[in-house]
Amino acid sequence: MAVLWLDTIGSDDLDSVGGKGASLGELTGAGLPVPSGFVVTAGTYRSFIEQAGIDDELFEAVDIDPDDSSALADAEQAAEDLILDTELPDDIADGILDAYDEVGDGEAFVAVRSSATAEDLPDASFAGQQETFLNITREDLLDRVKRCWASLFTKRAIYYREEQGFDHDRVDIAVVVQQMVDAEKSGVMFTSHPSTGEDQIIIEAAWGLGEAVVSGSVSPDNYVVDPATAEATTVTVADKKVMHVKDTETGKTVERDVPDEKRNVRVLTDDEIARLVELGRRVEDHYGTPQDVEWATIDGEVFMLQSRPITTIKEQSTDASSARTAEATDGSGLEQERRGSEDVLLKGLGASPGVASGPVRIVTKLDQLDKVGEGDIIITEMTTPDMVPAMKRAAGIVTDEGGMTSHAAIVSRELGVPAVVGSGGATTQLSDGQVITIDGDKGTIREGSTEGAEEREPYEDVRPQSPVKPMTATEVKVNVSIPEAAHRAAVTGADGVGLLRLEHMILSTNKTPDRYIRDHGADEYIEEIVSGVRGVADEFYPRPVRVRSLDAPTDEFRQLEGGEDEPNEHNPMLGYRGIRRSLDQIGVFKHELEAFRRLFEMGYDNVEIMFPLVNDVEDVYQAKSLMEEVGIDPQKRTWGVMIETPASALCVDEMADAGISFASFGTNDLTQYTLAVDRNNENVANRFDELHPAVLKLIGNTIKACRENDIDTSICGQAGSKPQMVRYLVNEGVSSISANIDAVRDVQHEVKRVEQKLLLEAVRQE
Repeated sequence: MAVLWLDTIGSDDLDSVGGKGASLGELTGAGLPVPSGFVVTAGTYRSFIEQAGIDDELFEAVDIDPDDSSALADAEQAAEDLILDTELPDDIADGILDAYDEVGDGEAFVAVRSSATAEDLPDASFAGQQETFLNITREDLLDRVKRCWASLFTKRAIYYREEQGFDHDRVDIAVVVQQMVDAEKSGVMFTSHPSTGEDQIIIEAAWGLGEAVVSGSVSPDNYVVDPATAEATTVTVADKKVMHVKDTETGKTVERDVPDEKRNVRVLTDDEIARLVELGRRVEDHYGTPQDVEWATIDGEVFMLQSRPITTIKEQSTDASSARTAEATDGSGLEQERRGSEDVLLKGLGASPGVASGPVRIVTKLDQLDKVGEGDIIITEMTTPDMVPAMKRAAGIVTDEGGMTSHAAIVSRELGVPAVVGSGGATTQLSDGQVITIDGDKGTIREGSTEGAEEREPYEDVRPQSPVKPMTATEVKVNVSIPEAAHRAAVTGADGVGLLRLEHMILSTNKTPDRYIRDHGADEYIEEIVSGVRGVADEFYPRPVRVRSLDAPTDEFRQLEGGEDEPNEHNPMLGYRGIRRSLDQIGVFKHELEAFRRLFEMGYDNVEIMFPLVNDVEDVYQAKSLMEEVGIDPQKRTWGVMIETPASALCVDEMADAGISFASFGTNDLTQYTLAVDRNNENVANRFDELHPAVLKLIGNTIKACRENDIDTSICGQAGSKPQMVRYLVNEGVSSISANIDAVRDVQHEVKRVEQKLLLEAVRQE
């Protein structure tokens, strides 16, 4: 399956479509304005390098010392040559081009954007690591897809992964292909302050396409907005020198000078700000966490181009720090300081909090980075990923250009280095060796050293391999789509895996189970499953790994080899899938169960079996009988069912009597089947609500019934990542919550808050 359409995917597909793809699918499903498009899946990239036999050579080529700049350059070139010089298989090429032909009747200009499977994690944004190509036509599409794949191995990407502790062979890449928005205005919006987390909306805007804002090549207007009133409390109009636009003759993206009459003119009107705030609220409500949103407008219509969690919010450690931030964002105070403070040399945007003093080191070329020592202040037009080693040594960073989403801003916040961006002319107005003090909250650059400025130690990555997590009675687990994501999931500190999908291991073979068994034999099919599950079980041992048996709808199987034998169903989600398919194709199902038996025999007692789309106790008895037939003792193993239909919720007492160990809520399906709402149908998607009273009543009653029967309960649907659902579940007494990888830590903290509140209320009642 070469591609997936945006309106069919969501956060559950993160490991198939990457961060950008999953986000765009979520936004589309939530009814937000998103340009149409599709994703060339991470599995397609993996199939390409494996079918071509270049995978081993590729990973060997990039296994180098990241501090050896010569080796980095050689690795980048070797990887690029391998990928670009290898021809795409016809089935992959045809799948991509056929999908393109459905976008804009085959004549569309599209944006081709990398979407790596390790993007936008809680502790690493991977900012600017992979490529984006704008205004691409059919003729160049396949080349640009391959160039996106090759950008997984640029010097900066190799270096960054090494520093962040990610194995190169465990990170895949998807590619988003979307119809271009020929933007008149564009920018980014933070639904909370990206450094402090304050309840402010920060909007940055510039003329033309958004790449100029994201790359930092232009200093955008900056609007600080009160979310309660949608009114801008502070407006900073920048001198916008350049803009990125589509050349009307060639169709290519080019950089042009901004017309004089627009350079120092405010980009956004009050009405446009209000519309962006409205959309920002909807995005944040959907995800339940502050978001960094890319947007664009054309003919007065606003489009959402991407949304990701803000990865760099730091907790304010002192009242003084909070007060300083409040002062920095007060409109009247900002203007007063700009006019009246004699020792302020320059003013920009406070992009990364903190105060630092040190000697100036002006860097206009990469070969000047060696002069940056510990405690220096880097002054440059705009940082690039190649500057990261020097940025780690520096006490502070100042740039001429850029805004809150520029490379300098994002990486500085990750490193904890104070930074001021968009100063306008620091490289020409300051001198090498000059001692200055920068304030990354206020955005000021002052003469001399200031008492109380931070004495910053050189950067050291002290992230634990297994993060210290809040101790909670309610376990917080993690959802894993594919085995390759296991390591990234394990280091979140989750209590185990609440959902490992078996079908992704099968779909990655590009063959239906029947065809795979026919071509390779039953034993190879069983070993394919054993190998995939074992990789995850190893990463988490002894923490439990709950594996769901095969649950792929027929439309997904139909795209694989052997898919011509699949039934053609009007609504596959209501059709031949889950346990009903397994109990009909008993031969294939017994091979899956045999894989579990072998895993138990190998000592993987942390593996648990979960059956999907169970409706009643008869389904449970049949599955239990087949376990016994292959040699699995149900009384000695942990196994259970998904609660995805109202029928299963209402029949859980009988299933408990049949011997299940747990019941796990699949809220995506449970909500759809309870409300009769297809979340991928744009006509009714706005009525999809996991927090609907009927859905919550089914969940609450099921938890109560399971507690009475001493049965564990859990949730593994995407609603488990939402704070409102977390609060409800903990109050109802759920045993565990399984969240998406990027939401685990937020859920851990939310669970802790709710449990502490319950304890406090219990003490007060005594």
